[in-house]
Amino acid sequence: KLQQAVADTPVNDADARRALHHEICRIRRQIAFVNPLLDFQDIVFIKRHRAFYQHMCDQFYGIVQNPGGGLYVLEDAFGQSPAVRDVLAGSVCETGRLQGQKLSGGSVQRPSLRYDGQQAISGEDAEGGSFLSPALSPDARQIMFAYVERKGSKEQDFHEDPTRGHWDPQRCYHLFKVHVDGSNLEQLTDGSWNDFDPCWLPNGRIAFISERRGGYLRCGRACPLYTLYDMNADGSGINCLSFHDSNEWHPSVSHDGRIVWTRWDYTDRHGCIAHMPWLTTLDGRDPRPLHGNYAPRQGRPDMELYVRAIPGSTKYVGLAAPHHGQAYGSIVIINPQVPDDDGMGPVRRFTPEVGFPESQGGRQVYSTPWPLAENYHLCVYDAAMNGAPLRRPGENYGIYLVDAFGNKELLYRDPDIGCMNPIPLRPQPLPAAPANPLAEVAEGKPVCIGDEGQATMAVVNVYDNQKAWPEGTRIKALRVLQILPCAVPSGGLRPHETGKRIAEAGDSVVPCRWVLGTVPVEADGSAHFTVPAYRELFFQALDERGLAITSMRSATHARHGETLMCQGCHEHKAQASPQPAVLPLALRRRPSTPEPDVDGSNPFSYPRLVQPVLDRNCLQCHEEHKDKKAPNLGREPIANKFYASYNTLVNYGFTSYGDSYRTRAGQFGARGSKLLEMLDKGHHDVKLSEEDFCRLTLWLDCCSMFYGVFEKEPGEAQLRGEVAQSILK
Repeated sequence: KLQQAVADTPVNDADARRALHHEICRIRRQIAFVNPLLDFQDIVFIKRHRAFYQHMCDQFYGIVQNPGGGLYVLEDAFGQSPAVRDVLAGSVCETGRLQGQKLSGGSVQRPSLRYDGQQAISGEDAEGGSFLSPALSPDARQIMFAYVERKGSKEQDFHEDPTRGHWDPQRCYHLFKVHVDGSNLEQLTDGSWNDFDPCWLPNGRIAFISERRGGYLRCGRACPLYTLYDMNADGSGINCLSFHDSNEWHPSVSHDGRIVWTRWDYTDRHGCIAHMPWLTTLDGRDPRPLHGNYAPRQGRPDMELYVRAIPGSTKYVGLAAPHHGQAYGSIVIINPQVPDDDGMGPVRRFTPEVGFPESQGGRQVYSTPWPLAENYHLCVYDAAMNGAPLRRPGENYGIYLVDAFGNKELLYRDPDIGCMNPIPLRPQPLPAAPANPLAEVAEGKPVCIGDEGQATMAVVNVYDNQKAWPEGTRIKALRVLQILPCAVPSGGLRPHETGKRIAEAGDSVVPCRWVLGTVPVEADGSAHFTVPAYRELFFQALDERGLAITSMRSATHARHGETLMCQGCHEHKAQASPQPAVLPLALRRRPSTPEPDVDGSNPFSYPRLVQPVLDRNCLQCHEEHKDKKAPNLGREPIANKFYASYNTLVNYGFTSYGDSYRTRAGQFGARGSKLLEMLDKGHHDVKLSEEDFCRLTLWLDCCSMFYGVFEKEPGEAQLRGEVAQSILK
């Protein structure tokens, strides 16, 4: 009948056509709501205004939040009369610093904002707190969430001791837990760090994101790092799971009971890429990318956030979001069983009508997808953000049921404030917790930054590589390097000299690194060695001359007692590793201990590593011929906080990998520099000793850095030629 009515209704009868449209939508909605996947009635969610800073990191700091919102349940979500219940309406906090207080978002009215396309400025005197990142317990009885009071001092703490925190505790997000009926509200964390993004784990602990690791964003302003932690369900036993040097987001549980979360991984590469999903065990072992860690920016999302395992599938849903923006964008499906082609191979667009924000100019339309099945998801969506110029932060995000066939059914919208994080209010069984062999975890010992420990690593065959090695390549050793986080606010906000960089390439690309040493590679390509635990590490493969053939351009870490093994040097991840016919040579012996390198490599220091080589071999001749415009290779004059020799020599060094996000084997470091080319051709018959050759080429393999620290006093000491350590490991 409806089909006939459509055919019979004149095209120019607008009222009749509109009535037919409404009837079709009603029937479509009725069909959508009898989906057997909707075996729940209620939805947990939060209301919140967007933060007033447009950046992937800043949006999660309590100090930039607008007031308003709360924790809610949408009851009878698919019925005729859905209703919204404020979970915390009658709740008073029973534990912690906020004991006896209510958690209030204040007014839900839109804050007074000025928005200039990059940053919105809030009404500073508005009252009320802000809510973030709810998580429902597996038995659906409790909700964990983050809350910031938005009170207290607005001054940021830029002390160079990162263990002292960053913010006033009243300006930080802290974790809370409450029963679904609003009873037993408890504060779980506190302090001068933001704690958010809780996730219930199969082992009974809670993963979350925290600033407790210490350190700051490398590419500008006072932007503290936050990384992956876990704790007991009562907030005790806080333990560092990730020792990464950049920010991380949104842990959830993978299909096989591991943690999947988003990591910003930009070791020696552009900062606007590689915010991709990673996997790790529940105790923080064997961190590795799910896919896309080396994908160029073109045609790809800048970030994949809110990654969650899809029930009844091996795939994940995620959100394609911007770098310079907030956690909104276009929904994607990730299939890790499709080989990672450094492109879109494993990724399918679920909402193709919305381009990827920033990298493709798409709008920040969708967010927080919650998978029901591969083709059906809950999410939030703001139609006003799609296609219209963005004049202010979106505040009309409503809760929708979306499917892979282009349908969207609105479940709830508040016209005054956005919704986020819809979660079905039903038990969510988790995979079984894998067995855990590490003694430190079995004993319940929490780990903190700076703890000592030792792990073992092995490589079966370094020649097993996705990219071809240069013909005739023989790998003789691996160089083990440690990455240090930026220990002080970066860019112009550093508390020491404005504009000082650790290298010509710039801090936003090149992180501080120290050379821990080298370990041998056997004739069959195998290696077996120890590394310090709880440190961010990466590796370089060295040829017979000690020159780096390739560099990792990513990083990993290990826990005390862990054994971490790689098949090769960036081997094909989608292929099963062949079983060696015989036991690799390196595994027939005890693991090697890294052999320390020359002075000036740990901690790294150009004044101690390179300048002595120039003093011994080059300076006299260059001084004698300065009237013939021989470059200055002395310490003076100091410019850009670098020696004159550095400002000269870096033009012949190695500072850029080019456009590729994988190292081009044999075209990196010393082997990719003009300086080595000059020396190999016999530059004025200079004859370097073996040690001096090692010093120069190691400097080139380390991206021609100058400093090995970020801080003021150690940096000044290094400039004077002294040994200086960083305050962070």
